[in-house]
Amino acid sequence: MLKQPASIFNDVIGPIMRGPSSSHVAAALRIGNLVKQMVKGKLKEVIVEFDTKGSLATTYHGHGSDIGFVGGLLGFGPEDDRLTDSLKLAEKQGIVVSFKIVDYPAKHPNTYRITVISNDNEIKRLTAISIGGGMIEVQEIDGFEVEISGDFYETLIFLNKIDEDILKQKADAIKALIGDFDFCNCLTNRQRGLINVKTSCQLPDKVIKQIESFEQVENVIQLIPVLPIISRKNCNVPFRNIGEMLQVALEGNLQLWELALMYESARGNIPKQEVFDKMKEIVILMKSSIEAGLKGTSYEDRILGPQAWMIEKCKKENKLIPGIFNTVIAYITSMMEVKSSMGVIVAAPTAGSCGVLPGTIIGVATEMGFSIDDVVKAMLAAGMIGVFIAEKSGFAAEVGGCQVECGAASGMAAAGLVQLLGGSAQQCVDAASMALQNILGLICDPVAESVEVPCLGKNIMAGANAIACANMALAGYDKVIPLEETLVAMDEVGRMLPPELRCTGLGGLSTTETSKKIYNALKKRAEKG
Repeated sequence: MLKQPASIFNDVIGPIMRGPSSSHVAAALRIGNLVKQMVKGKLKEVIVEFDTKGSLATTYHGHGSDIGFVGGLLGFGPEDDRLTDSLKLAEKQGIVVSFKIVDYPAKHPNTYRITVISNDNEIKRLTAISIGGGMIEVQEIDGFEVEISGDFYETLIFLNKIDEDILKQKADAIKALIGDFDFCNCLTNRQRGLINVKTSCQLPDKVIKQIESFEQVENVIQLIPVLPIISRKNCNVPFRNIGEMLQVALEGNLQLWELALMYESARGNIPKQEVFDKMKEIVILMKSSIEAGLKGTSYEDRILGPQAWMIEKCKKENKLIPGIFNTVIAYITSMMEVKSSMGVIVAAPTAGSCGVLPGTIIGVATEMGFSIDDVVKAMLAAGMIGVFIAEKSGFAAEVGGCQVECGAASGMAAAGLVQLLGGSAQQCVDAASMALQNILGLICDPVAESVEVPCLGKNIMAGANAIACANMALAGYDKVIPLEETLVAMDEVGRMLPPELRCTGLGGLSTTETSKKIYNALKKRAEKG
């Protein structure tokens, strides 16, 4: 199957969620949702194994992978307010879920090796990974290598006592029966077979029953997508790289937000107005989250209490160095506090960096009197830059350090600010490149396994960097290194970082004495609760 182009709403701006980390909570929830669909009977037992050398071995509880995964098993959405109680709710329903640290050769730091058992004694084994920003990939089911990202309707047809020739015959018959499908993969493993059919809509029950009646078919499973934008075959987008995009902008005299509309409309096969309206809903939610944070938040299991109000108070008392950035600091802090209190936020591009984009763009727009539609256009422009980051490196700190989370958000915000001020597509791209150049090598070292410190400071730093680079680009500064080359360098630098500095809790501030004390204090507090 050809790799699908990145989507603004799948890969960059989203998901709408609760929890400290999109790589952990939202991704785990999506994996859990697919696991739930793997068996037809009631869930009885689920075993999740994390590699001892991977990131999840040390962070799965502190970052909420456990509550996210179990929430997915229970069928919750990523924004469901029951997520914090998912472990207890599963226990009440008689579902035994265990998380184990096991030494096995995982290829990715965010690997889930899962065994699921139903009360009908159905057993399924699968391997899935979290690849950043809530995006996932199921890589193996019952020994068959698959590519399932949650962006298709998946029909999994398991067969027994079969060879490659018979499997091909069965696949041809099934494809003829289905008619309209996007992709079909046929796999064999020791006289067993799997036919994986990907479609852009769910197959009718009568078609499933016909497939189940085929000789040698032992089981048919249908998986419902977990991503908002459905993929399809022949998914053509108007441009696939930055050079092509800027050429389209030049020829059509288009701004970056218009290019984003054009791109996401083609990617999702939806009208441009629907793209704009969807982003507007997201911006409204972001504004609501900021307002909630400014009023103050509370949550027992966190390091930092509410602080956003302090900036507003000191502004009124003239105790701060004046300037627009004070509002940005307050807004970024507010969003991070809502995230840390399990409130609803938008991962943009991740939950750990969720303050940068809305806090900076909405903060500047508020101070300068821009309309909500202006903010929507800025957010679309930022999302377009995010698409190129997603294609080049992704947003997982476990792979590339915080430079691909707060750093990526800073580059996106810089482009969004240039759009807000009426800059050209080229200026937006240049601002993003400068912002990313400034932040290469940023490590991920969360204190006490909590996505709060130094995450808040890094979000605020990323906002300041975005403002500076937006102004530099608008003033005509030379970015020197084109964005395309900067993205390649960012990916290379991220992979050079030692694992200890990539969200494992094994280096940097994570291993300080104070971090250990805070971790123990939080653990004791949780045990008492």
